[in-house]
Amino acid sequence: MSHYKIAPSILAADYANFETELKRLEETGVEYVHIDVMDGHFVPNISFGADVVAAMRPHSKLVFDCHLMVSNPENHIETFARAGADIMTIHAEATVHIHGALQKIKAAGMKAGVVINPGTPLASIEHVLNLADQVLLMTVNPGFGGQAYIPEMADKIAALAKMRQEKGLDFDIEVDGGIDDKTIRSAKDAGANVFVAGSYLFKSDLQTGVNALRAVLND
Repeated sequence: MSHYKIAPSILAADYANFETELKRLEETGVEYVHIDVMDGHFVPNISFGADVVAAMRPHSKLVFDCHLMVSNPENHIETFARAGADIMTIHAEATVHIHGALQKIKAAGMKAGVVINPGTPLASIEHVLNLADQVLLMTVNPGFGGQAYIPEMADKIAALAKMRQEKGLDFDIEVDGGIDDKTIRSAKDAGANVFVAGSYLFKSDLQTGVNALRAVLND
């Protein structure tokens, strides 16, 4: 299996049928399900919280990749650990205690991810990269699905991959926002290996979409 992973965003799925949607996702052979948690404060939208994650957990063996777009994410670590999150990714912009919060995520038994918005410099997370299992670079501004990929982010992905190499670290580089069969190549070539896709996958045939992304990754 390649080290490339596809992480469909459940935010684009049918909310009334999560059990069915999770089964459909498993059948496509993807590795992760990306779960967008929004609080209406850090981002304008409200999505779902730990209770929904807990309700989904018995219906899927996929890796639950929980992306918290919430203020003070350190308040939710235990709750998401109990709910069955495998990876908890939190925004550097959302907490003044990013180092401590990442330590707590790992202590709670989850993999720790750190995420930054398009306008946030890599320097803001340079000193916590050693704690990260995954670094998520937003390739759109967070809060809403269906936005267009920001092509300038390819330089940022490449700079992060270079930083990882120079520090001798081993975290995954994830991208989220506007990923489709065209933009995935730019992100992959820059150094990303985990790809979140939402509307692109769910707006047509799921398997066809996954196959199209996989074809670019295996190319």
